[in-house]
Amino acid sequence: QVQLAESGGGLVQAGDSLRLSCAASGRTLYTYTMGWFRQAPGKEREFVAAITATANTFYVDSVKGRFTISRDNAKNTVYLLMNNLKPEDTAVYYCARKKVISSVHSYPEAGAYDYWGQGTQVTVSA
Repeated sequence: QVQLAESGGGLVQAGDSLRLSCAASGRTLYTYTMGWFRQAPGKEREFVAAITATANTFYVDSVKGRFTISRDNAKNTVYLLMNNLKPEDTAVYYCARKKVISSVHSYPEAGAYDYWGQGTQVTVSA
């Protein structure tokens, strides 16, 4: 079993930065691809970013150049640094662990992840 716990969310103004953390317990994460997703009210859960075990990274177009995903294997933690936040970034942010047996190209698909955290709220005011 793996438990994922997100932290670092909050209420900020447009243009501010936040760093989200996703701490894992129960199992190490260093061999897994990890992802960040977000869900705004009334919308479907959306892929934000992913990082492979070899630190290859992927981003949805809307956050490229603003968000950075990283991992610290020694701390069993994954981060999402969010710069130049916009009101449209407002959502609950979730981290997730990608299934071992899944297509390497399925990183944007929520169904490719098997463990999820409870989420952390990010609210960006204009």
